[in-house]
Amino acid sequence: MKEEIADNLRELRGRIVEACEEYDRDANDITIVAITKSHPAASIRMAVAAGIRNIGESRVQEAEPKINEVGRIARFHMVGHLQTNKVKKAVQLFDVIQSLDSYRLAEEIDRHARDIERVIECYIEVNASGAIQKYGVPPEKTLELIKRVNNLENISLNGLMTVGPLTEDRDEIRRVFKICHKLFKKGRDIVGTKFDTLSMGMTDDFELGVAEGANMIRIGTGIFGPREA
Repeated sequence: MKEEIADNLRELRGRIVEACEEYDRDANDITIVAITKSHPAASIRMAVAAGIRNIGESRVQEAEPKINEVGRIARFHMVGHLQTNKVKKAVQLFDVIQSLDSYRLAEEIDRHARDIERVIECYIEVNASGAIQKYGVPPEKTLELIKRVNNLENISLNGLMTVGPLTEDRDEIRRVFKICHKLFKKGRDIVGTKFDTLSMGMTDDFELGVAEGANMIRIGTGIFGPREA
């Protein structure tokens, strides 16, 4: 499995280089977050051994035992929907929360972070596709949320995240990513230079994320193979 992960990462980095050459981007600017949802703690260790520095998890209850087992060997990102009743544990476990999607959730993150004297890096999740089944803030409400969250002392608002639409229509995927990139640039005008991360693109569509300005991609299957659950 260790060799398989290393081989997959080599292939992934090759795809990143190709995408960056095609879309006039610098491959060194693209951060990989390895998504270890449903994979064991050993997979985290193997990914880190192969050069990964950022690990993403989707559920607090799954992430907690794995993070406790491996220790702080990477930066841990919460990428799944975060319920308010899980915030207290999340701010203890994660370095980054990518799925901030309401001011109520932001207040909870800010409050619990203050209690443990932490400032939590957060990205606002944008539902740029408008899909009913997806979490995230509608594009038209994103800038207002950016302004409000930026005033919270124990949140460092550093960027946006979005999930591409489930379609094989590459033009539609690029359209959605383009919406998020435009919001990202406007958010940077509001927040300033620390607003520097656009998390956009997964195993099947990250090249299109790169094409539309992503500098962080979230890869699970492309590193660890298909997940069991």
